[in-house]
Amino acid sequence: MCAPVVSAFALEMLNSIPSLSARARCLCRNQADAQDLVQETLARALSHVDQFELGTNLRAWLHQILFNQFISRRRRSIRERAGLARLALEFRFEHGDRSATPSQRISPRLETALEELPPKIGEVIRKVDIEELSYREVAEQMSIPIGTVMRRLFRGRRRLAEAVADEMLPIPAQAA
Repeated sequence: MCAPVVSAFALEMLNSIPSLSARARCLCRNQADAQDLVQETLARALSHVDQFELGTNLRAWLHQILFNQFISRRRRSIRERAGLARLALEFRFEHGDRSATPSQRISPRLETALEELPPKIGEVIRKVDIEELSYREVAEQMSIPIGTVMRRLFRGRRRLAEAVADEMLPIPAQAA
């Protein structure tokens, strides 16, 4: 693209940010996640600018990227939760002890993966997923915004799911 076309493209992209933000807020129902989604959308659009056809509707193209990013995030989140649920089921089948303390209720494999997380992310994972505290309770205990709790939880779950994904076994039939 030549300089005037690039500058027009950039200007139109900047003008699309408010409408992208509004749609992202409707999809995510969370300001922090919506901002992340818009940022991911713009980064993806810039990295794939060669796929944009000049003369077509840039705003529609950006909105399609935003929606595709949203769907990808949702699918990833579902896979991460399924991985964590599978680990919990695996542990229950191996140990069956429901009277154990929260730190004793996770498998050694998950404990190792938790230890490898950055401390702030690991702490949020432990408080929400193991101690079963609400996002608000964790935010108050750690003196951080709820959005930060959600971002750390999202990133931590994703890292845990990736860390144990290659070792996952199918869920036993009796658990389903």
